[in-house]
Amino acid sequence: MKELSVRTADFTDSVIRRMTRISNKYGAVNLSQGFPDFDPPKEILRRLAEVSKEDFHQYSITWGAQNFREALAAKQKIFMGIDIDPDKEIVVTCGSTEAMMAAMMSVVDPGDKVIVFSPFYENYGADTILSGAEPIYVPLIPPNFSFDADVLENAFKQGAKALILCNPSNPSGKVFTRDELLAIADLAIKYDTYVITDEVYEHIVYEPYEHVYISTLPGMRERTVCCSSLSKTYSITGWRLGYTIAPPEITDTIKKVHDFLTVGAAAPLQEAVIPGLRFGKDYYTGLKDTYTGKRDLFLKGLDDIGIRHTNPQGAYYVMLDISEYGYDNDLEFCEKLCEKVGVGAVPGSSFFREDINHLIRLHYAKKDETLLAALDRLADIKEKMKR
Repeated sequence: MKELSVRTADFTDSVIRRMTRISNKYGAVNLSQGFPDFDPPKEILRRLAEVSKEDFHQYSITWGAQNFREALAAKQKIFMGIDIDPDKEIVVTCGSTEAMMAAMMSVVDPGDKVIVFSPFYENYGADTILSGAEPIYVPLIPPNFSFDADVLENAFKQGAKALILCNPSNPSGKVFTRDELLAIADLAIKYDTYVITDEVYEHIVYEPYEHVYISTLPGMRERTVCCSSLSKTYSITGWRLGYTIAPPEITDTIKKVHDFLTVGAAAPLQEAVIPGLRFGKDYYTGLKDTYTGKRDLFLKGLDDIGIRHTNPQGAYYVMLDISEYGYDNDLEFCEKLCEKVGVGAVPGSSFFREDINHLIRLHYAKKDETLLAALDRLADIKEKMKR
């Protein structure tokens, strides 16, 4: 037999999803894979029940149902402050995972180079490799996860065709400042580089931080592909509804790639979520307040236990420092944490290009009682995990 695809030779399964399986095996509180354990808004669930009895069971338009795209364009105009053409600038995808892949395959060719900030969501490296491109990793430096402007420019100088920007960032919780985004934008324009954003946590940003869409900065709209999803905003991670927003000439290519990747996103779910897209600003203020409360509850609990951690500016992830426990392998630590303590986490090494084994990621997109149960179990971490 001939050997299989060389490009996948170094792939493993998703460590994040693997840790969910291990959490389930030991009955651990699963704070590894970032999905809520509470319901979506009732308006969306009510419409979902109605849709099941209506005529939305066949294909919608390949790049997204018309009313979905119109509702999304109107919603994003409120937050981005720019007009968006629902027919020429939006493609509805099967989650932001497909949005990122379709964007990558539309922008880069085999042999191109792509800048990826490290730490990064594990799909970005895989997306780059599957596109036949070469990743150039630029470190974000803990604890604030800022970048060295000279190191970043050196990456651009290597001929990068695109840069991937996750803002707010998974796993670090970093929210890039306007000045940082302007610095990235200046380099993207100077070196004629595309920017592909992952902004799924755009509405989960904590005071005093502010989410700025890099596509709205001078000179950036024509070279930016905005990727996002509805998963985190409306607590519907299983619905797999994502989208891209990009200039018409880029969107035309994304439409074709998307068509051959997945044909289209689920038509009934596109219809069912439209009430959410029409929520007023009060919903998003409430969402921020809800997650601010969960962050404060969980971080205070970690402080009371004496666990060192990062302080997220956005998203719903926190990274714990496990240096004191004597483990050389963070994956082994996370497996033992499930078994001995009963809490699921993700090893930090799955996010970093650098040789980092002393950080693990937990998330707090859970009911308060779930978080309190996890904290109760973590109270014994020093006794149960110390080598």
